[in-house]
Amino acid sequence: MIQSIDYVAIAAPLILALVAGVVLLLDAFLPRRTPGTLGLVTLAGVVAAFGVLMAQAAGGGRRRTFCVPDSLGGGGCSFVVDRFTLVMSGLALVAGIVVVLLSMAELTDRRIPAGEWYFLLLSALTGAVLLPAARDLATLVVALEVVSLPVFALTALKRYDGRASEAALKLFLVSVVSTAITLFGVSLLYGLTGTLYLERLSPALSAASAGSGASGVVSVAVVLVLAGFAFKVAAVPFHFWAGDVYQGAPVPVAALLSVVSKAAGFAGLILILVTGLRDQATLWGPVVAVVAAATMTAGNVLALRQRAALRLLAWSSVAQSGYILAPLAVVGGRAFTASMSYLVIYAAMNLGAFAVVMAISRTAPRNELDDYRGLASRRPGTAVALGFFLVCLAGLPPGLAGLFAKVVVFREIVEGGLGWLAVVMAVNTVIGLYYYIAWTARLFAPGPAGASRTRSVPVTVAVGVAVLVTLAFSVAPQLVLSASG
Repeated sequence: MIQSIDYVAIAAPLILALVAGVVLLLDAFLPRRTPGTLGLVTLAGVVAAFGVLMAQAAGGGRRRTFCVPDSLGGGGCSFVVDRFTLVMSGLALVAGIVVVLLSMAELTDRRIPAGEWYFLLLSALTGAVLLPAARDLATLVVALEVVSLPVFALTALKRYDGRASEAALKLFLVSVVSTAITLFGVSLLYGLTGTLYLERLSPALSAASAGSGASGVVSVAVVLVLAGFAFKVAAVPFHFWAGDVYQGAPVPVAALLSVVSKAAGFAGLILILVTGLRDQATLWGPVVAVVAAATMTAGNVLALRQRAALRLLAWSSVAQSGYILAPLAVVGGRAFTASMSYLVIYAAMNLGAFAVVMAISRTAPRNELDDYRGLASRRPGTAVALGFFLVCLAGLPPGLAGLFAKVVVFREIVEGGLGWLAVVMAVNTVIGLYYYIAWTARLFAPGPAGASRTRSVPVTVAVGVAVLVTLAFSVAPQLVLSASG
């Protein structure tokens, strides 16, 4: 059998993979290679891939490739481009543009090999674009590893830094454990059903449970797969690595983990739950609800104690994972669209905060919250931008983007009959107000005077992009809600 390949469907990840190879060749053979040149080539590749996605969205229609016909025992496709794919892949690429801009600033000041850095970054983005289109378990796991493996290598590229080596080792161990757990769960699912395709998985599991009394094995398989993805999105009780890894990694890698890697993890989780295990919702629904409540609570409580900006953003990111997980606990309805909407809005706000932290790290290597005291008097534009992002994350006006995101999640939870989870989320939202407002207050408090360092153009552009996108979501939230729905 020879499968036909729809190159239009796979154009975006194909462009990223080709540009990754070009970057390595340029790094090896250009006589006067510079990090800036390689950064511009990488940025052009990511923008081109995003342009392809926009063209696919404008063209409409659902594209499939790598399909096996029913006559040959397949009856499924491994790669599908639909609205979900376009939204999640577009999110990864826009976040990738911001991360590339931050990387261009990072590589000008650090002894980091630019060719390897951009190659690994493009590899991770390739996996992040592939994963939302995956419709079988094998492609899903491979794409997830293509996202994960380059990230801990990126973390370790910050040479002669003990914290970076420690962060890379912890991330590596977490990735290996989570992959092993996921593969164990996937092997059980395949053994029970004889299929890898997500669309055929749920009815096959129902038949296996009813026919052979294998309900216990089904439960174990579902829990193992959920646990594997819980590692990837830093959900409780698999969240312990976040603080040290975010603190030790270069700021662009922390931003990549916080948005791109998290988005890929949630894309895989949504596909597994909504498509592959939809008929087993009564089994995984209560588990997801409890994990969501524990994740948002643990993240917020741990964020209260932080004095370093990156560690605060790390635990804040854990809390945000709980908010994104919460709608998935609702069986049926439009739960996954609520999670998607929250994830897209969160990505814009969080990337903006990381971009400002990147700018401050150039003058304050320790990057503690007290380093931001009096920032409004030294760099008023930067202070206003960071204040806006923090207010958005808190869900307060004028940061209406964050408010809209939380309202969408609240509505879905309440309508789904999970009132107790809505109460937990409301309490956690109040807890989150404290540390977001405390950080914002430092920006406008009296602080030490002094001239600020020359601004980095790529970081300034990254902050500007994040501000514009977040403002657009605040003024017209239907941009996200209609795309996700």
